[in-house]
Amino acid sequence: MKAALVQRLLRLLIVPVAAVAALLLAGVPGAHAATDLSRVAEALRESPVYVDPAASGQLSTADAEALADKIRDADKPVFVAVLPADFPTQSLFENLRTETGVTGLYGVRLGDRFDARADSSVLGRAAVTNLVTSVQSAGDAKAQLNDFVDSALRNVGGSAPSSWGESAGDGVSTTALITAGAVLVAGGAGAYTLVRRNRSRHEAEQRAALEKLRVVVDEDITAFGEELDRLDFHPSEPGADDAMRADYAHGLDAYEKAKSYMASAQRPEDVRAVTQTLEDGRFSLALLAARRAGRPLPERRPPCFFDPRHGPSVADATWTPPGGATREVPVCAADRARLSDGLDPAVREVETESGRRPYWDAGPAYGPWAGGYFGGGILPGLLIGTLLGSAMATPTYAADYGSGYGDFGAGGYQGGDVSGADFNTDDFSGGFGGFGGGDFGGGGDFGGGF
Repeated sequence: MKAALVQRLLRLLIVPVAAVAALLLAGVPGAHAATDLSRVAEALRESPVYVDPAASGQLSTADAEALADKIRDADKPVFVAVLPADFPTQSLFENLRTETGVTGLYGVRLGDRFDARADSSVLGRAAVTNLVTSVQSAGDAKAQLNDFVDSALRNVGGSAPSSWGESAGDGVSTTALITAGAVLVAGGAGAYTLVRRNRSRHEAEQRAALEKLRVVVDEDITAFGEELDRLDFHPSEPGADDAMRADYAHGLDAYEKAKSYMASAQRPEDVRAVTQTLEDGRFSLALLAARRAGRPLPERRPPCFFDPRHGPSVADATWTPPGGATREVPVCAADRARLSDGLDPAVREVETESGRRPYWDAGPAYGPWAGGYFGGGILPGLLIGTLLGSAMATPTYAADYGSGYGDFGAGGYQGGDVSGADFNTDDFSGGFGGFGGGDFGGGGDFGGGF
């Protein structure tokens, strides 16, 4: 709390200096050209709002600070930049996102024009388009940006980047600053404490969700290891060829990688890499079994929906969950036979507060686990009408448990995560009406390019 308050008081003390600098720069032709995107990005990593000195007439320092405080208090990854009208627009959002390196929603006011882009893990493309369109009729920059931020904070997922709360640096007299700003400290302490409490609660929930998953994933890893033991395959045995040895080696590697990935997992989303690896390893063993038996190689299919430990599916079967809609799911040979005989499939159940339940009715934490097994495109259809499917379809799911599950979201980073240049450039490219030139030009209706 102390570091953040010091940082805020420093900004208030710097206001007069910034105002004088802005006035001086305003009288120097081309002064804003020195403010390249790297400087804008550096400023946004420290604060959610940046106003270029050459555009200071659009948004006062006090209004910019009030807007930044609103975003910080909401603990959301929303970034706002106010730039001069002739700032270069070629690949502006894509380059700004790359330079900043933080997953979030980026709004830019360029002269009297406004546009925005976002990582789809925090806000979908259609939502961004609608958000931008809704603020086009706002009057001045202050009204427009406040409307944008107010709407964004109600919709965007994720948390604010941790860099917004880092220390203001050494060599500053904390006692003097706190004494000078005692009234501000008293007023801001409550809001800051609330934000920190919410973030701490969120982190605790994520740790609890990961521990739930750890039990299930450890069972999966153990089951795969036992499957490797039952193979009784020796690379030097008579009849073994290079393809068999490669399949076997791939299975062993998958086993070791899965253990390593789980040991280093820090959040629920990290589990997806573990189950992806186990699914890949099981398919390698299916290839090996077919080669050893002289059968045709199996088609690459998703694992059995009812329990991925059953291995790759052999067909799609019609299934209706209790109280749910009928759908086709991938099934192993044993479960296909059970369904054909009118019997219940062998369902993977996990522990919940109300006893053992099928994983699709056990809560949202199992989304990353299922997503690793079933990939993006297939998962939404499989989970329609289930507790897990309903949770994954909510706007806040990606921020809490990650995304990348087809219609449920995209991208592996949560809002506020530092991803560097690892993001989907399609989320930040494409021009639409108003900016003119380059990727941001071409006129037309707002929302074009999506």
